[in-house]
Order: sequence, then C-alpha cells, then structure tokens
Amino acid sequence: MIIAFKITKIDENLSSILEKINYEAGSFTNKGPDGGIDGIIDEDELGLSKIYIQAKRYKDGSNIGRQEIQQFIGAISNKNTKKGVFITTAKFTKEAQTFAKDSQNFSVVLIDGDRLAELMIKYKVGVQTSQIYEICKIDTDFFDENNF
Repeated sequence: MIIAFKITKIDENLSSILEKINYEAGSFTNKGPDGGIDGIIDEDELGLSKIYIQAKRYKDGSNIGRQEIQQFIGAISNKNTKKGVFITTAKFTKEAQTFAKDSQNFSVVLIDGDRLAELMIKYKVGVQTSQIYEICKIDTDFFDENNF
C-alpha cells in the first residue's frame, strides 16, 4: 500500500517513478524546511524549464484541501515558473481540484494516492509481477486453403 512508504523513502520512490516517466534530471530537497518545494524536475536537458514538486504522505482517509494547493502555488510563484506537481498518498478535496484547475497563469497537476498507484503499476516501479496470462488467438494462415 502506498501509504506505507516510509517518510524517508518517499522522495526516493517518487524519483524512481519520475525517471520512468522520462523526467531523469530531477532532484529532491533535503529534509527540513523546504519553502513548500520538495523536488525539482528539469523539463529539458539543459535545465532551462523547471517543474516544482510538493510531496505529502498522509494517513489513509486524509484529504488535501484548497489551502495546501494555494500555498504550493504561492511557493512556485516565487521560483520563476508556472508549473508544479502536487503528489500525495491521500486524496484532494473538490475545492483543491477546482482551485488547481482554475488557477490562472499556473499549471498544477494533482496526483493522489490512486493515481500514484496507477503510475507505479504502469511504469513498473515498486511492484512485482504475480501472474502472466497467455492469450491465444486463431492463426488464420493455418486454415488457408493451401494447407488443406
């Protein structure tokens, strides 16, 4: 379960996911006061365009509200960028989702625990294959009139 991420490993786990999505030049800030920014993704190889990340590990049943998104947008506005990703193991309230979507001049992507799990499965990060199914289909060439 994603909520089981150790707080000391959440940055490492998120780095692995971001690398699989082809954001290889990313880094996470050290522990302690981070000014609302937990990580930085270089959108291009030269680092000319940056995406800032906020990562929150909350217990199951918790919600991220509008205030947290507003604070994050305030933090990225001080970084000379318009792009951010807010990742959490919890859920976002409707107000938080609406605020992020409607924020003028900023593009903020919200990734909740369910979406994070989907990304982990899609990019095979922190998962194990438990079963592989073989699906067969009819070989129409086998039944070609020249074979009978």
